[in-house]
Amino acid sequence: MSQNQWQKSSFSSSSDNCVEVRTVEGLIELRESDEGDVIVRTTPLKFSRFLQGVRAGEFDHFTANA
Repeated sequence: MSQNQWQKSSFSSSSDNCVEVRTVEGLIELRESDEGDVIVRTTPLKFSRFLQGVRAGEFDHFTANA
C-alpha cells in the first residue's frame, strides 16, 4: 500500500460508498468515502486483529437484523 494513497476494497467495484484505507507515518487510517473528513487511526497490529475478528464472524451479530 502506498503511503498517503487511499485504497478501497475490491468488493466495492464501482460504488462510491465504501471503506477506504491507507498508511500514514506507520499507522493505518480508515474512512468512509462519503464521510471523508472522519478518519480513524490505529496501529497495524490492532487493524490486523480487527480484520481477523471480521473474518472469524466476531461482529456478525451487529448485522443479524439488517
